[in-house]
Amino acid sequence: MVVPAAVLLLVFNYAPLFGLLTAFQYYDPPAGVWNSEWAGFEQFRRLFADPLFWGALRNTLYLSLVQLVLFFPIPIALALLLNSVLGVRVRNFVQSVVYLPHFFSWVLVITIFQQMLGGAGALNQFLRSHDLQTWDITTNPGTFVLLVTSQVVWKEAGWGIVVFLAALSAMNPGLYEAAAVDGAGPFRRMWHITLPGLRGVIVLMLVLRLGGAFSVGFEQFLIQRDAVGHDAAEVLDTYAFYYGIATGDYSLGAAAGLFKSVISLLLIWGANRIAHSFGEDGLYRR
Repeated sequence: MVVPAAVLLLVFNYAPLFGLLTAFQYYDPPAGVWNSEWAGFEQFRRLFADPLFWGALRNTLYLSLVQLVLFFPIPIALALLLNSVLGVRVRNFVQSVVYLPHFFSWVLVITIFQQMLGGAGALNQFLRSHDLQTWDITTNPGTFVLLVTSQVVWKEAGWGIVVFLAALSAMNPGLYEAAAVDGAGPFRRMWHITLPGLRGVIVLMLVLRLGGAFSVGFEQFLIQRDAVGHDAAEVLDTYAFYYGIATGDYSLGAAAGLFKSVISLLLIWGANRIAHSFGEDGLYRR
């Protein structure tokens, strides 16, 4: 079982790294990688001189920060709720319901939000029928960050609780029983037993989240970019596609992708060092 997984990893994750050479070339597809003219760091100079790149970087950082603040705590809260409040049957039902959106494509998710919140959606139809002012939600650049964050929460929050529920299931029930005997209520048991027991997992997931901070979602923004404009919806992934692949400027797109990967690696390294300074393992032990 290990060999097929290793082959897939090599083919789809490591073999494409060879294409990073195009970031240092004036890449010409007919000539190929070996025969394209070497450019050194010229593509990166072009990249950093492009105002559209800095706009995409700013949007990426802003969206990532908002999603970190608004999305990251929700799977933890859901896991605590399912573990300590609800009965077994209700818990299994709720888990199934909140897991389901994870398996929807982004096209379907955005279509559902359009049908609910779009100009001709259910919300605005209701407001019109009662002679009330409609809400411009799906095409408003000012509220776009809240829209995409709510889409991420609805789609991925249920799947995000899997790791936390697994960690909760490994905790010693005797600790809760002893705390209950000593008079500790549900809140104190959660504060003094559950959250400390989850701390290592929370730190690990936070490190991974920071490492993926520059990958806020390609399909989600690609589909909605025209509705709100590139000033609000342009992120590094869509920038690399529109100004690299779509225009045939493959070297510029590769330079943007390499920049994102290097910064993400530095973020993981920095977050892991911070985790070590607080006595946690992070991704690996010191």
